Amino acid sequence: MAREYTIKGQNITVANQAVTLVIINPVAGTVIEILRAWVSQAANATSAQQRILLGTKATAFGTYISATPQKTKTGDPASGITGNTTGAAGTAGINASAEGAGTLTDIINDSFNVLNGWLWVPTPRETLFFRAAESLAFVMQFPAAPTTLTNWNFGVTFAEIG
Repeated sequence: MAREYTIKGQNITVANQAVTLVIINPVAGTVIEILRAWVSQAANATSAQQRILLGTKATAFGTYISATPQKTKTGDPASGITGNTTGAAGTAGINASAEGAGTLTDIINDSFNVLNGWLWVPTPRETLFFRAAESLAFVMQFPAAPTTLTNWNFGVTFAEIG
């Protein structure tokens, strides 16, 4: 059975730019499967649309807040992915303060109303898979700065396979 982990940010102030909310770069020998992604905002009472994308980022990566994956099943071992600020292989981070020059390719490009939040739960055939040999990291990103920068909650649940 695959081991499942979550990377999240709570009550985060994002940069006034396009910003990567979550980056996960698989560790060598492991495949990750993206199972769920979400974003919500707790400080705004005004209706506004916000763009969101799930995709890939090739090196060079940006600068992130280190975020260690949390296991979703208490009996599982710690994730093979560790928190780091660089986006290097085998690491994860949140809330980029600077975006790297690496190519960003969108897979899922969507919009949501900030009053409702956004939840992506793919059916099994729609899940996204990433492996270290591809030299690509998974990213969840705001492709444009949100109107309100404060009190964002977001996360990604993924499985480690292999």
